[in-house]
Amino acid sequence: MVVRRSRHRLLALLCGVLAALTLTTPAVAAPERAALTRPEAAGGWLARQLVDGERFEAVFDGVAYPDQGLTLDAVFAFAATGVADDHGADALAWVTRPDIRDGYLGDGVSEAYAGATAKLALAVQVRGGDPADVGGVDLIARLRSLQTPAGRFSDRSAYGDYSNAFSQSFALLALDGTAGGAPPAAAAWLAGTRCPDGGYPLLPAQPVCTSDVDATALAAQALRAADRPADAAAGLRWLVSVQRADGGFANAGGTPNANSTGLAAQALRDGHRLPAWARARAFLAGLQVGCAGAPADRGAVDFDGGGFDPATAPRATAQAVLGLTGVGYARLSAADADPGAPALACP
Repeated sequence: MVVRRSRHRLLALLCGVLAALTLTTPAVAAPERAALTRPEAAGGWLARQLVDGERFEAVFDGVAYPDQGLTLDAVFAFAATGVADDHGADALAWVTRPDIRDGYLGDGVSEAYAGATAKLALAVQVRGGDPADVGGVDLIARLRSLQTPAGRFSDRSAYGDYSNAFSQSFALLALDGTAGGAPPAAAAWLAGTRCPDGGYPLLPAQPVCTSDVDATALAAQALRAADRPADAAAGLRWLVSVQRADGGFANAGGTPNANSTGLAAQALRDGHRLPAWARARAFLAGLQVGCAGAPADRGAVDFDGGGFDPATAPRATAQAVLGLTGVGYARLSAADADPGAPALACP
């Protein structure tokens, strides 16, 4: 039973770490091209993939586990696209259900996970809720309790410390929206992890500092929110320097993909690197399934254009719409979102 719980906890943490828009899409002549650049259709497709209309699950060895991290990515995506508000409300209600919430965040005593706590707190804020009272749990107080004297937000767990650049960035973004603001020491700690080339690593204090596209995209947004524009600008310059000729982004020499490109494009738009954002958005639009695709897949964003994979498409779509719309995490709001899951209007 202990082994099963440990395995369950690790899977939930990995889902949480995996961790990821205000301009109107320009008018274009070709109808199919116009369909391929509709983030609302991507949000609608994502909403229709929710299990029981409320959650995503991760399946390992034939067993389904709750995927709170991907479900929160969907909450962000619905806010970014301004659609599926009813699905966003149901998804957040599911994640904040005590058994689901505590399986993700930990019990707050023996187990408390910084990244998960910060991500949920931010999602609650995006949907207009109070992160200081989520079913009686003060996520903000818990998150601040996980900050070390050095400024790093670390996990408190018998399973190990899984905190990383995502944890730190989400913590800064969540706390920036509170009365106390983002702690300067925490922002300084994140800025201090920067690699010599200007990018940010996923894990700090490695023998060789290796910049990571996804981590840099999150760090740049968090540092801008925390009033460290120069540190954010260094990360943005590095992102521009590693953008592929086709507009896409990839990590560690891999294939350009929707996940990394979506997060990078979001950061570029948030940081006013508009030409680079436009190229990244065009890459993402080229991965979106249009009217020529199977009806069930239309609106989804494929991971890398190598053939539509329904297993990777939900996460790829959730993170791609952040780049397609360009709204930074610090500006996301579901306040004006519409209900319903729109679909492409195809002949």
